[in-house]
Amino acid sequence: MSSYFTDLAQQYIDGEWRPGTGSWEIIDFNPYDGEKLAAITIATVDEIDQAYRAAARAQKEWAEAGPFARRAVLEKALRLLEEREQELTEMIIAELGGTHVKAGFELHLAKEFLREAASLTMRPEDRLIPSPDPGKENRLYRLPVGVVGVISPFNFPFLLSLKSVAPALALGNAVVLKPHQDTPVAGGSAIAKLFEDAGLPAGLLNVVITDIAEIGDAFLAHPVPKVISFTGSDKIGRHVATVCAQHFKRAVLELGGNSALVVLDDADIDYAVDAAVFSRYVHQGQVCMAANRVLVDRSIADAFTAKFVAKVKSLKTGDPRDPQTVIGPVINASQAESISGTVEQALAEGATALVRGTTTGNLVEPSVLTGIPADSGLLRQEVFGPVAFLIPFDGEEEAVRLVNDTPYGLSGAVHTDDVERGIRFAQRIDTGMFHVNDGTVHDEPLVPFGGEKNSGVGRLNGETTLDAFTTLKWISVQRGRSGFPF
Repeated sequence: MSSYFTDLAQQYIDGEWRPGTGSWEIIDFNPYDGEKLAAITIATVDEIDQAYRAAARAQKEWAEAGPFARRAVLEKALRLLEEREQELTEMIIAELGGTHVKAGFELHLAKEFLREAASLTMRPEDRLIPSPDPGKENRLYRLPVGVVGVISPFNFPFLLSLKSVAPALALGNAVVLKPHQDTPVAGGSAIAKLFEDAGLPAGLLNVVITDIAEIGDAFLAHPVPKVISFTGSDKIGRHVATVCAQHFKRAVLELGGNSALVVLDDADIDYAVDAAVFSRYVHQGQVCMAANRVLVDRSIADAFTAKFVAKVKSLKTGDPRDPQTVIGPVINASQAESISGTVEQALAEGATALVRGTTTGNLVEPSVLTGIPADSGLLRQEVFGPVAFLIPFDGEEEAVRLVNDTPYGLSGAVHTDDVERGIRFAQRIDTGMFHVNDGTVHDEPLVPFGGEKNSGVGRLNGETTLDAFTTLKWISVQRGRSGFPF
């Protein structure tokens, strides 16, 4: 693991590992014990330009290399990922504070998405389309967009960088990746090293480690990239979308959520408890699909609550290196303070703490709150931490209203003994994804992933990735002679 932080704490531009030329450093800390993992001199606007220019130079030859050549590189990257899984697990634990379970979950999905990306190389097809004009032949070509800019978050940095990087490359594009400054190695350098060792030609993947305090909107506004793929908060996503629109770029936005897990009166209570606890507390609740709100029919609320509280109290908080740990540290002190502030605000508004965890450094123990006032803004915002809101409801109509009473629409789940009842319920919820008799946290390589409302624009995964990272070109051929009116 140590080699990732000693050797890869640099920029990766045009096939070269080198320091940035900025005047300050990003310090990469272990969020659990505060150990300094690396110091990285930041990239400047000049390096952003160099990365994009390198990508533009390399992209055309890569597109012309064809799908079989691209597939070979992606397949090699998958084999290397499988060989390095233990090192990458240790890296995720050290840089993110992820537990063993979380690291395993992230790397399992990363392998699945790499497999899908290798398959995606063969997916684009050109078409012949009929014309109403005699003698005319219409050809429709699906082409790479050219260069894609990717901005990834800190919570699942390896996976969520790879989810855009791998398919963009598979489809013949070049990429410039800006990882989150709290996870520069897991979200950036480790991926660059993977593809470098897999034989990806220089310039096709560039990693710039920097901060908007240094570069402003240069990453978004640069003339080279045609698509910006951003995963992060809706606040920043709104700005990304605005800048992209000003420069006529396509924005693919995977943003925040305020998902609800709903337990109807005929649900299997024990199973619903397990699903709800996982959906809220996986990776300390730092998951866009996490179940911020757990809604339970009042007729079974007491039984559910007792079991839910007991299970939450059993979750071990501590060192993520310990395989028994379920709740590791949140990413930084700012997040820890924000989560603690959320609990304090809820209590000040009249909520009751069924479980009230303490905060020590970046370790935030789980909390369970109930009795949050119906008009509280906390019920309508994303809480990125281990805090669950338990909310009783009276009947399905009220449940639907409560679930939809949020500006977000990413994921959700419903538990019921009647699957068709669950499907009817899911169809009434304004989300991009919804799950019957399962948790709220799911991602699969073939299924469109994305949200409604403030949870994003566009979809990734499977066939929808073609729309994200390719463009269509119409070429017509007139094999006869057209008639013109003058």
